[in-house]
Amino acid sequence: MNSSLLLAAGCVALAVLSPTRAADPGGFKPLFNGRDLTGWVDVNTSPDTWKAQDGLLISTGKPIGVMRSEKQYENFILHIEWKHLEAGGNSGVFVWSAGTVPEGKQLPKGCEVQMLELEWPKLNPDKDGKPRPDAYVHGELFGANGLTVTPDNPRGARSMSFENRCRGKGEWNTYDVVCVDGTIKLSVNGKFVNGISHSSVKKGYLCLEAEGAPIHFRNIQILELPPGRATPEETAPVVSSAR
Repeated sequence: MNSSLLLAAGCVALAVLSPTRAADPGGFKPLFNGRDLTGWVDVNTSPDTWKAQDGLLISTGKPIGVMRSEKQYENFILHIEWKHLEAGGNSGVFVWSAGTVPEGKQLPKGCEVQMLELEWPKLNPDKDGKPRPDAYVHGELFGANGLTVTPDNPRGARSMSFENRCRGKGEWNTYDVVCVDGTIKLSVNGKFVNGISHSSVKKGYLCLEAEGAPIHFRNIQILELPPGRATPEETAPVVSSAR
């Protein structure tokens, strides 16, 4: 996908999505209806991990695992708003995911769009006891459990945002995620700051992640774009809706 088309897609996302236009704006469709978990399938968490309450999708964060979308997506724009409730909270959304968890793992193959609370680096020091870099926090993108990508802003195999824009516990963050033909561009709170390309998988499930800490989601919407170049080898296997 060329840069002008990516820019146009991103502009569509940011132009039509606002707090005053949450009901199916411009072709966007809700992935969460605000009442129940219709459209989502538990993969490896528990009946108590996820619930709908007061228009919010609430995760306890425990046990660590994911729930996935009922269907696969190839080219799309995802809008999702989230906030952590505790210092150092950890979560994320997987795109182009397998929708299953490999044996011995807790999380699926997919490209993770990281959602970390601002104090995570300080509360999770490296093996030498030093705080990890703030680059972890502000919407890192990386391939997990076998999915590979080329980072726009490399931090090892990961791509870090070039500007720190996430807000801390108790505050809402907005991600707009443009995913087309193996390329992802991420807007954090109203500005595109990160991306990857050459994803080894270009079509798959969306997964919401529970990773030890409570997190709230709201206004989860998707605009499906025309199909592209995903081959059968670049498409996640279809899995049953039953757990």
